[in-house]
Amino acid sequence: MKVSAVLGSPRTSGNSATITKTLLGVLASKGAQSKTFELNNLVYRGCQGCMSCKIKTEKCIVHDGLTEVLEDIRTSDVTVIASPVYVGEISAQTKGLIDRFYSYYTPDFRTNPKPSRLAGARKLVFILSQGNPDETFFGDIISRYTRLLGRLGFEDIYPLRACGLGPDSNVLNNQKITDRITEIATRLWAAS
Repeated sequence: MKVSAVLGSPRTSGNSATITKTLLGVLASKGAQSKTFELNNLVYRGCQGCMSCKIKTEKCIVHDGLTEVLEDIRTSDVTVIASPVYVGEISAQTKGLIDRFYSYYTPDFRTNPKPSRLAGARKLVFILSQGNPDETFFGDIISRYTRLLGRLGFEDIYPLRACGLGPDSNVLNNQKITDRITEIATRLWAAS
């Protein structure tokens, strides 16, 4: 199993990053290989709306820090996207990446029943951490992005929300979160 992990937090040892690294450790113990990208350390732009990925080529023509990330995701079995919730939304770093996912759509994606260029049965783990302990706050993020990412070819999406965590929280002290990490790792491995 090949895993691409994308950390969307500027805090490389923050809650969403810690959850991701723990999940990758469990998967590695089963034999998975992974590559991790820290978006905050890359220089990149969002989608330029140039339409070249629909007219001239099948990939994004912008060559920057996301070029390798987009290609790694294209060839992975599992993608992990981890982001904190900032001001009611995924981080700006994560949004910039997801905007560039536009290149994964076929030119006729609006009418094509298979609108994605991503091949195979793709799996996605979508990790969100938030300070607000109320799970009803920002729950729409999961549903919005699950729908979008599902159209991009991610057939099996495993959400993991960690609520009520501040910058000084030890996320791994939360049994509910560690149980969910184990559950996701087990389901991913069983499906591989």
